[in-house]
Amino acid sequence: MYRCIIRSVCSGGRVCPAFVPPYTQSPSWTLGNTSEEQHHRLAQQRRQCSHRSMSSASRRRRALRSAFPVLEQPLQPIHHHVYEANLRNSDACHNKYIELSETIRKGGGEKAIARHTQRNRKLLVRDRLRLLLDDEDFLELSPFAGLGLPYGDIPSAGCLTGIGRINGLWCVFIANDATVKGGTAYPITVKKQLRAQEIAIQNRLPCVYLVDSGGAFLPLQSEIFPDKNQGGRTFYNEAIMSAMKIPQVAVVCGSCTAGGAYIPTMAEDAVMVHRIGTIFLGGPPLVKAATGEEVTPEDLGGARLHAEVSGCVDHFAWEEKEAYDYTRNIVSTLNFRLPEEEEEEEEEEDEPLYNSMELLGLAPKSYNYSLDVKMVVSRLTDGGRFQEFKARYGTTLVTGFAKIHGHLVGIVANNGELSCQAALKGSHFVQLCDQRDVPLLFLQNTAPTAAPTLSTTQAEVNSNRLKAQGSMMSAVACASVPKITVVIGGCHGADSYAMCGRAFDPNFLFLWPNARVSMTAPGHAGSLLPPDSEQEEAKKQEDKLNRRLEEESSAFFSSGRLWDDGVLLPQDTRKVLRNCLDIIKQQQYQLSTEKLQSPLLRM
Repeated sequence: MYRCIIRSVCSGGRVCPAFVPPYTQSPSWTLGNTSEEQHHRLAQQRRQCSHRSMSSASRRRRALRSAFPVLEQPLQPIHHHVYEANLRNSDACHNKYIELSETIRKGGGEKAIARHTQRNRKLLVRDRLRLLLDDEDFLELSPFAGLGLPYGDIPSAGCLTGIGRINGLWCVFIANDATVKGGTAYPITVKKQLRAQEIAIQNRLPCVYLVDSGGAFLPLQSEIFPDKNQGGRTFYNEAIMSAMKIPQVAVVCGSCTAGGAYIPTMAEDAVMVHRIGTIFLGGPPLVKAATGEEVTPEDLGGARLHAEVSGCVDHFAWEEKEAYDYTRNIVSTLNFRLPEEEEEEEEEEDEPLYNSMELLGLAPKSYNYSLDVKMVVSRLTDGGRFQEFKARYGTTLVTGFAKIHGHLVGIVANNGELSCQAALKGSHFVQLCDQRDVPLLFLQNTAPTAAPTLSTTQAEVNSNRLKAQGSMMSAVACASVPKITVVIGGCHGADSYAMCGRAFDPNFLFLWPNARVSMTAPGHAGSLLPPDSEQEEAKKQEDKLNRRLEEESSAFFSSGRLWDDGVLLPQDTRKVLRNCLDIIKQQQYQLSTEKLQSPLLRM
């Protein structure tokens, strides 16, 4: 009651008599009150108002100012030969990157593109994204997925996934590319879609599906249908996301056949395009085979039918552009309140101390060509500043705090073998960041092979290392803060688990093109073979295994199988990290996140 009076006084408005207690109204005997008493009451009210204004201003939190020391890590003449060798290897990897990028840009090839655009009168998937997203500066996930698989090349796994802004809001998108095998879903397609949904769930991101799918590739049905993390998981995730209040919108811009038909019907909002969009479990050929009846796709499951009769879709669009306008408008209704530009952090973001192009020469061609990882850190952080933690202990692991585009992060970076002291230090630092709610960035370049046990002393050292690494694995696994991993060199053995490898569920995991992912590095296969083998036979087996490791440990081999979220050029690392940190932070702007008991049901 009194709050209402104070608010009214502070705002210069009048107090409504209904809110004034009877004893505060002015009877005749109070008219003789002195002006001093009235001034005293008004002054007290103003003080209370001032206190309220200060408390509301303090709620607009500002990050603490930091004066982290600058990492002076220039290139020295002694580094020249290693730097040049790494640079030559980076150039070769970059050429491979460009070659594969051009391959996936072509989609299903010229004939498939002509059929898609001319006969079917549909937009290409990247043209659809241009209409949907605010700009083309989106984070594409696993673009090389589907290349080099046993059942052939499936460019981009037959679908584009990524995270882009719609009306300023970061959203996951899953867009089928019907030029690739007619939009047919392969096992790698399902895996890529599930990973995109997992990222949406982990980071509470709205999800938009651009559906243009011909259903599952039946010859590989045993790898698509039956298991837990296969085709049916997509629909399970849709229900769970809806229950978690993670918004989902589906745009039917092509065929939705068989399992693909459930995606729009389980989404919270569905938009369908006239003539080119269809939804049915079995198409006209199946109807004719079963009943002998001839029916057109439009009559069987077109946009008019589902918008006017079945109610499976919520918005009818005459053309694709209108459908994406509908989608943008739907996203604008979501319950997010993004900060105004003037309310965002005003602290200036310093560029790194050194040119990011120098990272190409710091990307190791092999473990023996690794330079001090602090040289990498100084080329990623704002102003090259870094507050190191336990600088003199466990020096083969570098830990500390830095800012990347204004975001405070805790950095954990390999700088040699993960020794017992280094693992204990890492465990301590990870728990410290978890306690302070500081996101973690892992820069991974692990030793090529496990340390051998050749003596009792070495056995004791390895035992202590094993216990310490187990402690660090537990700390990383149980840390509830966001985690981003960038493999800048090797990803080998158990050390990679402690450095938040794929199995430890980082929010994002990227590889540099020079990265190697395998149980042991190429050239070290002998460590995996039994010691009592015949020398000649062992040499043949070792050579064969090393050749296989050379092929299968490549970053592009890994990305083709979706063991990561994409291959990342070293010079683009800082930009991608900024996007990831912005994306992770967005969930705090959702106004309502309470989990419901059940998802939204269409009918």
